[in-house]
Amino acid sequence: MMALNFRAEKHKKMLLERTKNCTVRLGDVSGQFPQGSIVWITTGEEDEPKQKLYTAYLDKVRVKTMGSLTSKDLGHQNPEINTVEALIADFEQIYQRRILPEDTVTVIYFTEVLGA
Repeated sequence: MMALNFRAEKHKKMLLERTKNCTVRLGDVSGQFPQGSIVWITTGEEDEPKQKLYTAYLDKVRVKTMGSLTSKDLGHQNPEINTVEALIADFEQIYQRRILPEDTVTVIYFTEVLGA
């Protein structure tokens, strides 16, 4: 089973509240997360134990540039971020490097799988 992991505590909170159902990842990771896949949604730092929050279905996986993200992409990624510039600033803080509007990103929409 594949896992879609989130490190930031703010993302864990949004995932638990079900206000986050999309993630934007740097680079083309569409081969690692094919549309239609079932994954575990997990949280935890690199090289640390992970916590499984729930199982999810990958509804849509799209490769874009950072600058071509839509307001829908942004809102589902993080309801508090409503501009590409704000997301770039957030990513620069997370990745500790410069992010450009031309940088390739993968947008992954997911929904929780209910039941046993």
